[in-house]
Amino acid sequence: MSTAMNFSSKSFNPRPPDKGSFPLDHLGECKEFKDKFMNCLRESRFDNSLCRQQSKEYLECRMERQLMTKEPLEKLGFKDLIDSNASEKQRQMKT
Repeated sequence: MSTAMNFSSKSFNPRPPDKGSFPLDHLGECKEFKDKFMNCLRESRFDNSLCRQQSKEYLECRMERQLMTKEPLEKLGFKDLIDSNASEKQRQMKT
């Protein structure tokens, strides 16, 4: 009796990532935003929830410079930051 397993019966079909690939920032177009985000992470002991504003700004920079596909910020998990920014602007306009 053979105890060898036959792995050829199942084939592996690779698939691309959900968001696709995106170019690296070779020219450093968003380096300032990346550095702010990384500094925030270090200062907050890598608690990324405290650095969401910097993360949002970094992703906005990448989208503006076509280093990633433009996505609504709400879809990227920043709806609360957008709502709070809009509320702040309205308060400033009233004063």
